[in-house]
Amino acid sequence: MRLAFTRWGLAPAAFWALTPREIAAALGPAPGTAATDRGAFERLMRRFPDPPA
Repeated sequence: MRLAFTRWGLAPAAFWALTPREIAAALGPAPGTAATDRGAFERLMRRFPDPPA
């Protein structure tokens, strides 16, 4: 809560309205979480292609 009030500048009502997912996103990735490498990203793009425009 201290982080939300002092660094993020949230009011108490705004803090209590946040969902756990929003708090996790604001805190950033968990320590030790690696970014997706290029090969994994390309495999995901092939598996889940964007629909044609």
